[in-house]
Amino acid sequence: MSKRLSEIMEERTILSFEVFPPKTDKGMEKLPDTLDHLYKYNPEYVSCTYGAGGTNVGKNMEVCKLIADADNDTIPVTHFTCIGNTREGVKEQLQNYLDNGIDHMLALRGDLPFGWTGTGGDFAYATDLVAYVRKEFGDKFEIAVAGSPEGHIACRSLEADITFLKQKQDNGADYIMTQLCWDMEQFKYWLDAIREAGITMPIDVGIMPILDMAATINMALSRNGCVMPRELCEIISKNWIFPNPFDKEPFDAAADEKKAAFKEAGKEYTIRQIDEYRACGVNGIHLYALNKWEDVSEIIDRSGICTLV
Repeated sequence: MSKRLSEIMEERTILSFEVFPPKTDKGMEKLPDTLDHLYKYNPEYVSCTYGAGGTNVGKNMEVCKLIADADNDTIPVTHFTCIGNTREGVKEQLQNYLDNGIDHMLALRGDLPFGWTGTGGDFAYATDLVAYVRKEFGDKFEIAVAGSPEGHIACRSLEADITFLKQKQDNGADYIMTQLCWDMEQFKYWLDAIREAGITMPIDVGIMPILDMAATINMALSRNGCVMPRELCEIISKNWIFPNPFDKEPFDAAADEKKAAFKEAGKEYTIRQIDEYRACGVNGIHLYALNKWEDVSEIIDRSGICTLV
């Protein structure tokens, strides 16, 4: 392993991005250009998701290899879920990643596909997956795990969630990637609480740029149950598209202007949030690039998080 992200985060705040495997060939053709624009910020790593139930695993590998083969020091980090995975299947897949030069992973339970009541595999939780990877592969992988400042929606309490995060650390995890959280007071409470619980792992904060109203609402409520602070709600309300932002053909004559105004206000909100997170002393800023480099580049430039020399 060339360098460990957890060790770099102990020395300085890092910048990284998340991308997803495009669903179309056209999208895959565009991705190298998107990545090239993101590389100019010298990210320590770029993580790559895959779909619920392990869909797009092949494309995930393709994207990770694209990042690994780039002419720079950016590390590819693959998401890896418990969904539908057996012990032998996990061992085989992870060996395949190692054989292709990919030795950093984010160990997740994964969002259950619609209609599922469990993971459908040998592992019920990410804690089990972390322990298994350490047992089978030793230190060949650097392992990131998810942290939920508001508590995972499937967990019975925030306190229980924190104890499971401690268990992930005890089982061999290296650092935390947080779920998105807009409630800064809650984040500060969680940060104090996990440190009090003995969790010493570096914290890389996941931030979703606020660019599209429907996507913002969907991300907050469909999977995560995120609190939307009054300020964010006001931005949505002031630019509300009638009858609603999910309607593909709204009757609102000012829809285009509202979308543009929302995007601008959303960028400013995202930049202020980056300021607040950095002031909390987090170890990294992990921006969900949404496979769009223009808006993310503007946010980075305006935030001053990365000075191009």
